[in-house]
Amino acid sequence: MSGVRERLVVIGGDAAGLSAAAQARRLRPAADLEIVVLEQGPEVSYSACGIPYWIGDLVSDRDRLLARTPAAFESDDIQVRIRTRAEEIDLQAGWVRTSGGERLGYDTLVVATGGKPFRPPIPGLDADGVHGVHRLADGAEIRAGIAAGARHAVVLGGGYIGLEMAEVLQARGLSVTVVLADPLPMAALDADMGERVCKAMGDMGIEVQPDQPVREIEADADGVVRAVRTDAGSYEADLVVMGLGMGAETTLARAAGLQIGVTGGIDVAHTQRSRSHPEVFAAGDCAQTFHRLTGEAVHIALGTHANKQGRVAGSVIGGRLARFPGVLGTAATKVGDLEVARTGLCTTQAEQAGFDHRSELIEATTRAGYFPGAAPIAVKLITERGSGLLIGAQVVGGPGSAKRIDVLATAIWAGMTAEELAGSDLSYAPPFSPTYDPVGVAARVASRIEQG
Repeated sequence: MSGVRERLVVIGGDAAGLSAAAQARRLRPAADLEIVVLEQGPEVSYSACGIPYWIGDLVSDRDRLLARTPAAFESDDIQVRIRTRAEEIDLQAGWVRTSGGERLGYDTLVVATGGKPFRPPIPGLDADGVHGVHRLADGAEIRAGIAAGARHAVVLGGGYIGLEMAEVLQARGLSVTVVLADPLPMAALDADMGERVCKAMGDMGIEVQPDQPVREIEADADGVVRAVRTDAGSYEADLVVMGLGMGAETTLARAAGLQIGVTGGIDVAHTQRSRSHPEVFAAGDCAQTFHRLTGEAVHIALGTHANKQGRVAGSVIGGRLARFPGVLGTAATKVGDLEVARTGLCTTQAEQAGFDHRSELIEATTRAGYFPGAAPIAVKLITERGSGLLIGAQVVGGPGSAKRIDVLATAIWAGMTAEELAGSDLSYAPPFSPTYDPVGVAARVASRIEQG
């Protein structure tokens, strides 16, 4: 209504929530829209992805992980209330009850409560010395454990966080054992690529224990962790790190009555608007999204998605048309000198989605073979049989490998075939690639086989 100042309340002060707030402010002035952000922690807008590298001393100062301070947002007329937890949402009355007892009314609400680490029902998981890698406080506690003399680390899980933490803990001088419930690390890869990752970890001196679900975290009489027990044995530990993945943090949303999707995230339309309550938006790790290739509902906890979803929500709130276009799950990590990246569908996902698919794997070097620093690289492409449509890609190799996934992700995003990618104009210079880049070689091989 003209002349009436509306209020936007955002629950969650990290990637999705503050992207939504900032974009809404760009489009609507303070005289028209009041914006209040509630953050239960002491910091906002920090890089959770950078926490392992702070633990490993590759990032020297914790504050370098902070993108913006509350004061910086205040200068843009965005109120940020740190250490203020949202305790309850009343969707009918249109208010949020805060930890201070205030009932804060809203016209529009953004739920950006993020994700929560998976915590399986394992006895002893609450022992002293068992840590997640989710908040800056987690990083501080792990650093304190190392400073106090921790020598034996067990990492639970072999995904992105598991690999990164195994590397940095070893670099800090700890012996590291990675315990997996799966047969290989990096379950998002096909087995032949996961085996390369597993071998590289072993070659680094990281002990990998596959197919061993954890049965108990053993603690001493003082409640301090001393070992991780599986059916195969017990692994000494004075530091345990959980890298078991992330689920959607929807406790508040469920209690309020927001519709939850099949993945456990808040069910939203492509505009990030709640399907059950149109005055509510949700974005980031707490929200369900969809896969660009299959159209099916998925939950993939990545900061890239969170920022973009928040921006979509803020655009719509600000009066600009916007739709989130879906995800491919593109991601990269490293362990030691080995870089790992993937996008689109792996072969198992392609089969589950009903694709008649084929896959091709090529091996090459990251630079011209004669150039110093040339390292092995393996590129795997997954295509639809018959059409040659690119539907998935994986890259494992030495320095210079991982960012090649972006070319492949762009090709899949654009609906290219292997033949079209093979004919595209990719760069060449000996310090950067062989004459034919491994991406182009893989596409050419896939195209040639498709053509018979």
